[in-house]
Amino acid sequence: MNFLRFAARRLLEMAATLLGASFVVFGAMYLAPGNPASFLLSGRSASPAALQAVNDQYHLDEPFGVRYLSWLGQVLQGDFGRSITYRTDVSRLLADRLPATLTLVAMALLVVVLAGLVLGWAGAVRGGRTDATILVTTTFAVGTPSFVAAVLLQGLFSVRLGWFPSSGAGEGFTDMLWHLTLPAVALALYLIGMLARVTRSAMLEALDSEHVAVARSRGVPEHHVIRRHVFRNALGTVLTTGGLIVSTLLVCTVLVETAFSIGGIGQLLELSTTTKDFPTVQAISLIIVALFMTVNLVVDLLHPLVDPRVTLGPKGNGA
Repeated sequence: MNFLRFAARRLLEMAATLLGASFVVFGAMYLAPGNPASFLLSGRSASPAALQAVNDQYHLDEPFGVRYLSWLGQVLQGDFGRSITYRTDVSRLLADRLPATLTLVAMALLVVVLAGLVLGWAGAVRGGRTDATILVTTTFAVGTPSFVAAVLLQGLFSVRLGWFPSSGAGEGFTDMLWHLTLPAVALALYLIGMLARVTRSAMLEALDSEHVAVARSRGVPEHHVIRRHVFRNALGTVLTTGGLIVSTLLVCTVLVETAFSIGGIGQLLELSTTTKDFPTVQAISLIIVALFMTVNLVVDLLHPLVDPRVTLGPKGNGA
């Protein structure tokens, strides 16, 4: 199976999974106890006329299948409906808040990749006290949840030292980077430890392989052995972990955005869930599922390019 056929098959699988996810996301609101109209009215007592108006506005009197197909048709056109809490189009809400979240995730991912790979490389290559120190440090990082890191960093660098803002996403690109520095570190801390440990383990395994011993016996310089024969062979494992890292960043951003009052889609999801803003929750949930699947697709497509031993056929590791 060639690359294009594999990519086409994965895209079809992604579309089918998204379709199933859309059904679950839309139907989840109807699993909540009580009448959906009561949630839309925020629990306030209302006259039969008001309830009927809500039912008419959101088509709650129509059969579930009809409502789902109508909603799905709107989503395919980029229309996620109207927010109940903010009284505006959900698409506009997402467009206003998505840049802050994407910038935060990108900054955190950059910190994770740079710090995780450097620490994992150093631990595997240098060994001794360096490796022991890195193991202790990464153990501490892995054992620190994002929301705990957010509180600690906020208290030290924002409240006590005053080096960084304690909340908000800033105005303009430069100011946004400054505001998002602490949240990015808080979001990345746990994942730095995880990536460093995975990189270290994969490189140590590659160091013990036969082809590394052969390369050394031929007099290949040590830095070439590490770069071309050890780190390159470890990249497959690192790349697979990278997909999990990006997915974790998307989930944990809800906690970090709430702690720093950033105003991205993570905080919007938390607020919308609390206020039972179903159209907004449905839109964000569907977008997060789509991002998860896109990340997995990219990892699967890149894996054979990073590790030629992985094939794209049904018997391959990349299928």
